[in-house]
Amino acid sequence: MITYTQMGKTGEKVSSIGLGTYGIRDYDQGEEAFLYAIDQGINLIDTAEIYNTEDFVGRVIRKVGREKLFITTKIHPKNLASKESALKSARGSLKRLGTDSVDLILIHWPHDTMNIGDQIRNIESVLKEGLSRYIGVSNFSVQQMEEGRNSTSSAEIVCNQVKYNLEEREIERDVIPYCEEKSMSVVAYTPISKGSISQSKSMKKLSGTTGKTPIQISLNFLMRKPSVIPIPKTERIEHMMEIIGSMGWRLSDKDSSLLSGDVK
Repeated sequence: MITYTQMGKTGEKVSSIGLGTYGIRDYDQGEEAFLYAIDQGINLIDTAEIYNTEDFVGRVIRKVGREKLFITTKIHPKNLASKESALKSARGSLKRLGTDSVDLILIHWPHDTMNIGDQIRNIESVLKEGLSRYIGVSNFSVQQMEEGRNSTSSAEIVCNQVKYNLEEREIERDVIPYCEEKSMSVVAYTPISKGSISQSKSMKKLSGTTGKTPIQISLNFLMRKPSVIPIPKTERIEHMMEIIGSMGWRLSDKDSSLLSGDVK
């Protein structure tokens, strides 16, 4: 059931759904769910230095082996003040993860006052030191992405990680088209809608006709665009099974339009 997509222009194949870790508290239960998912073929795990879950991901790495996983972490903007602070931050993450390098490291969100170009050049130093294979950004606007792309010297920005779900779709207007044009991935955090749309007439109708749950339909809707990689979070194995069931099938264009409100 697991499907795969490419992360940016890297040539790296990652599972079409990744595993988010923000808010995981029960490490034993979470480990069971993550090991199940990895055994099924999911290979993308996302964390950050401020999530306090890098040590949890380190536990998972020790269980399954580093070679099976594509690991993403993020640097807090304040730690991008200099190349030295960026490297120190990255090394701290690697120590907690128990690995020599990550696959992808992101600027967690743009610094309020620091020049975008300087932030990009400082995170590039992490790649140049061999602490990460690729770099990316998170919560960047189109203008910030363009400025960032024009500031790199030895690497490309492979993704932008942004909030995206059925109820918060603003990025469809600009961020997604831009990323598609530049062959960048859009990594979607908070991808599961839990509000009114989960109980809407359209969702109930689709659940009946597809035999899929609202969570599965919500995630599948996001994946209709090959550039989008949702990273839902769960620490329960039964929820993980439901998430995995979002892959291996496709909403029809008519069904997608129904969720978009184009078909009544």
